[in-house]
Amino acid sequence: MASEVITVFRSRLRPGVEEDYGTLAAKMTALAQGMPGFVDAKTFTHADGERVTVVTFEDIESHNAWKEHPAHRQAQELGRTHFYSEYSIQVGISRHSHSFKLDE
Repeated sequence: MASEVITVFRSRLRPGVEEDYGTLAAKMTALAQGMPGFVDAKTFTHADGERVTVVTFEDIESHNAWKEHPAHRQAQELGRTHFYSEYSIQVGISRHSHSFKLDE
């Protein structure tokens, strides 16, 4: 699909919030997975504590529906006020994609 919308969310957590953040993150992931147009999401944590989440939606409309979902908006606010020491978001539209998978 050449028009997928890919969001790269980079963040660092404040000390001591990992458990509560994990609970909220699991709820938000489940909610996103149920949204029309959701493709996938993966989160990675580097040894230095930076977290990177890559989320893909089929198109800009489904991405924007997720971005503006009321529960997600509440989680965004909690992120700013309680969980994150810093974050950055980059959103792009895929113009080309290619993949390979070895058949076993």
